[in-house]
Amino acid sequence: MKIFGPNELLEAVINKNLCIGCGACIHLCPYFRSYKGKTAMLFPCTLEEGRCFAYCPKIEVDLDELSQQYFGRSYEGGPLGNYLSIHTAQAGPKVKKASFQAGGTVSALMSFALAKGYIDAAVLTDKEGILPVPRVITDADEVLTCSSSKYSASPTLSALNQAMTDEYTKIGVVATPCQVLSVAQMRMNPLEKEDFVDSVALVVGLFCTWAIDFRTFAPFISERVDITTITKVDIPPPPSEIMEVYMGEEKIEIPLNEIRELVPETCSYCIDMTSEFSDISVGVLEGRPDMNTLIIRTDRGQKIVNEAVQEGYLVIEDIPEENLEHLMWAAGNKKKRAFAKAKEEGMINAEEDKKSYLRLQPKTVKEITG
Repeated sequence: MKIFGPNELLEAVINKNLCIGCGACIHLCPYFRSYKGKTAMLFPCTLEEGRCFAYCPKIEVDLDELSQQYFGRSYEGGPLGNYLSIHTAQAGPKVKKASFQAGGTVSALMSFALAKGYIDAAVLTDKEGILPVPRVITDADEVLTCSSSKYSASPTLSALNQAMTDEYTKIGVVATPCQVLSVAQMRMNPLEKEDFVDSVALVVGLFCTWAIDFRTFAPFISERVDITTITKVDIPPPPSEIMEVYMGEEKIEIPLNEIRELVPETCSYCIDMTSEFSDISVGVLEGRPDMNTLIIRTDRGQKIVNEAVQEGYLVIEDIPEENLEHLMWAAGNKKKRAFAKAKEEGMINAEEDKKSYLRLQPKTVKEITG
């Protein structure tokens, strides 16, 4: 992995509008801060190598190196990445009732992991109105307060950095694909520090096609409703093609083609729909808004899912073949489009003296892009 410093990060990512605001560079030092979706460098820094650059999911990401580290093989470019099994899932009877988005699988897993001591802190995303806000939670019952989906990009990983600073040693993280990619890079100890400790004990990745820029979403939605009255935002699975905005019992529907105009350009380069470098991935099950799709990727994820099922926190079933086929089609299409765009713009395997978004075997790039 080629590592530079904060000035190179500012030049190659932030100034080129490639930053998604994941929070990986926040709370590492006093220099970077996040405000309502925007990441900014407050003061100049002369470090030649920095964690901010090393953790960023938008620059010098070596997919082969990451895949070797976590799965023991080079990056193959399959639609869903490496996995052990795929199921449908929903929260079981042991989980307190809450206003879940879809089946409540993520809340069930994190509640179980905290209750059983697999993790001592959970990094989740809460909200203030419609603004996503990172939180560190240590009480299993509090997990349910963060159960709704947030469609704006969030600096969630700033809370992970804070949890590490606070010396939690078994941290669970719920994250989007770009954030999961960043966590994977963190865990490789890219700066080769001798005192490095991997404090991440569980990564639950979310399915994500794109995120909205809060800076454009807030004024957009304020033109339609009183933003202070919004209680829930939802995007039902296909073929709905709408965003639902709830104000208590009232609801308005907004066509998704209007919402997509608020998606930042950086999302079009994202190659991952299902959080491929997580332990467990969770998304909405198409056609069943009360269920989730559950992808188990690691032995650690398998162990936690098995025990969660045994203790009544989770209910799983076989995934219908048609759902699996459509998921692979959707994830594969996203990956192919993103790779093709990045390749066309010279952002893959750039020459050694230049910075690259992605690095991996050229033959894999050719196989993905056709």
